Parts: sequence; C-alpha cells; structure tokens
Amino acid sequence: MAGGGAGRAKRLGTLLSGLLECGAFCGIIFGWASLVYVLKDLEYFRELCQPSPSPSPNRTLLPDCSGQDEQFSLVFTIGSFMNNFMTLPMGYVFDRFGTAVARLIAISLYTGGTLLVAFSTPELAVLLFPAMSMLSVGGILLILTNMQVGNLFGKYRSIVITLYNGAFDSSSAIFLIIKVLYERGLPLQAMFFFMAACSAWHLLRTLFLMPRTRIPYPLPPAYNYGLQCPGRSQSYRTYEEKRPPGDEGPEEVPLEPSAPKGGAAPVPFRPCVLSWLFFWHVVWLSVMQLRHYLFIGTLNPLLDHLARGDASLVSTYTNAFAFTQLCGVLCAPWNGLILDRHKRGKAHHPEGARGALADLQASVLSLVVTVTQCVLFSICAAVPVLPVQLATFVLQVPPAALREAVRAGHGAVGAGGPAAVPLHRPGAQRAQWGPLLREFGAHCRGAGGLRQPRGGGP
Repeated sequence: MAGGGAGRAKRLGTLLSGLLECGAFCGIIFGWASLVYVLKDLEYFRELCQPSPSPSPNRTLLPDCSGQDEQFSLVFTIGSFMNNFMTLPMGYVFDRFGTAVARLIAISLYTGGTLLVAFSTPELAVLLFPAMSMLSVGGILLILTNMQVGNLFGKYRSIVITLYNGAFDSSSAIFLIIKVLYERGLPLQAMFFFMAACSAWHLLRTLFLMPRTRIPYPLPPAYNYGLQCPGRSQSYRTYEEKRPPGDEGPEEVPLEPSAPKGGAAPVPFRPCVLSWLFFWHVVWLSVMQLRHYLFIGTLNPLLDHLARGDASLVSTYTNAFAFTQLCGVLCAPWNGLILDRHKRGKAHHPEGARGALADLQASVLSLVVTVTQCVLFSICAAVPVLPVQLATFVLQVPPAALREAVRAGHGAVGAGGPAAVPLHRPGAQRAQWGPLLREFGAHCRGAGGLRQPRGGGP
C-alpha cells in the first residue's frame, strides 16, 4: 500500500488471527452434542430422570431421562435463538458505535459465559441457560466484527467472508476437544477457566489488529487501522475521521458507488426490508436454520435411542459428528469462489444495474447447491439406522457452511462494502444501512426458537 497504510504483513496477520478467532471461539455452541455428553456424565439435571417402567432389550432397567434431554435441548434452543435474535441489536451497536465498542461488549459476554460454565455444578445447572446465551451472543458479535476484514482483500473479499463463516461452523469442534480432554481426566472447570483467560488475546487483537470504527470498502489510499507507534497515532483514525469538516475534495474515494446525476436516489431502509427478494431470502434462511438446529439439539437423544443406551457407541458417533463439523472451514470458501467467479479474469466487471444483475445471477448456483445438499441431508437424517447417520453427519457440513456463507455474501454488506445481492432492485443505489440490514436478515432466523422438541426424544 501507499506510505502510512497497513502493509501486507499486517493485513495477513489480521486475516489469520481473525480466522483463529472465528474457528476457536465464535460458534462453539453448535458443538452442543459433545458438551451434553460431558454434562450428562457429570449428572447435570440428573434429578429429572425417572425409573423406567420396562426393561431395555438387553434386560437391564435404564432410567427414563427424557426430562433431562428436554432440559438440555431447552438450553440449546434458548442459546441458538439468542444467536439469531440478538444479531439485530448487536448489528445496530456495531453500525452505531463501531468495531471497538462492539468487540468490548462481545469479549465481556464471552468471558462471562465461560466463567458461568466454570462455576456451574450439577446443583447449579441452571447457570447453563445464561452461560450458553452469553457465549452465543458474544460469538456472533465477534464474527460480525470480523466480516469487514474481507474489505482488506479487494476482489477476494467474498472468499475471505465465506472462509470466516466456515471457521465459525468449525468452531463447534472446540466442544469435541473439551470432551476428549475430559475423558483424559482434565476437569471441565479448568478448561472453561482457560477459555475465559483467552479473552486477553481478544482484547489485544481489538487494540492492534482491528479498526476503532470499521474498515471501508473500497479502501481509501494509505488506509491504516489499529494502535500505532508514537508519532503515527493519527493513522489509527479512519478515512472519514481524518477528512476536514466540509471537505469534499476531488481525491476522495467513495465508499460506495454513487448514483449518477439525475439517476435513482438511495433506497431507504424500509423498502429494502419490505421487498419480496428480502422476504423470501429470510424465509429460505429460516427454514434451513430451523432444520439444522433441530438436528443438533436432538442429536444426543437420537444417538442414545438408536444405540439402545450404549454409552460407548454414543460417544463414538458424537466424536464423528464433531469431527465432520470441523471440516466446515474447508467447505464455505466454495461459495466465495462461486460468488466471485464472474469478477475474476481480465473481463471488466460491470457497475450499476448491470453489476447488480451479474451479482444476482452469480448467486443462483450457490443457492441451488446449498438447497440440494440440504434436501439430501434431511433424507438421510430421517432414516432411523445408526450407520446411516454417518452419511448424515457428512451431508450436514456443506449445507451449514454454505448457508452461513450465503447469508454473509448475500447480506447487504460485510461491514461497510456494497451488497453481493441487492435486496431491493437492480439499478437503485443501495441504502446506507449495510450492517444493520444484513443483521436484520440474520435476526429473522429467530425461527430457530420454534424448534424446542417435547419429551426430549428424537
């Protein structure tokens, strides 16, 4: 970059540290099946189990723990619902106050959630309810602030965003690591105390590798971010902050394409939200989220039912499920390649209405691939045969990763950049409601709150 701007090393450091942050912290709640196995072994909510009136097929009397399963399912339901519902207010906080404030809130929530789990006991199992909600909201806010890192990489922006969303899915494997370490004798409390201590790393990254407000798109000349050495502290300010009041100089780089004179006016927020394209996008996303959450929330009792109470078999299949989730980071970039395929090469990418239409057409293939894989996943999940669930585990990874990638890529913005898909109509200048509009779409996934099963069964 030009003098004074963030160099390649700093941008790569931001990219890789963000990938680690998303892959190790942001979406750990979706590894719930692995954590439930540990919590059941520690006898959380054990008082809800009742003596079984009839023996199992191997002539042993097993307790009826449907009440315990239902309570664990309720914890996940509330946590996953908060993951979706709170994206609207969190998106507003990020849009209004910037990256630093949003990340400080996220770090506080995440630290509080890990400490609540660390201090919980079978007698204080109720602490799991606020703990999982805080981990969920803190994680979604952390990944929200990381989406803008894609703006540092120009034409590879969608690939970076989808890579981060894949890492978000893969972070569910953290609970698998906790489960394996617990089986090796490490206390659950010690592991969550360590996760709480990792908040110091989040804080350092907030100070040195993230902007105070947000990363604009396209990048202005010599753009820099993060705390600087003495004598260069002014470079911490964003391009907008450094511009003198009222200065509309000709060298200014616009953050979004301007409408031509006499052309279409910027689209306000309300028409975008009320558009049919936005509405069906929300419906499509909500249905797939509901199916995915239902599968994760009921996986442990489903495996217990299919394995006929064999704890060793349940543990093996739980590990297999968590391992396949780890592969989400490998699947999500496919969607970025699909979305950006028309931007690569020597051909000039059209702007304005033609560019919006090209972006929209490029998204069709990613939508078709995602939906097809979701259908195959649902078919396998409906087969009540334990070995078939291995195929279900494999098939649920690409749809989950691609769905998150589509959500990020199709939203109004990745924290400051132009939309991959216009949510109102091609040709109209996009509304300046980027992060809030995208997070409102994610908030509509709150249909996940409808998924609480009764009786804890599959």
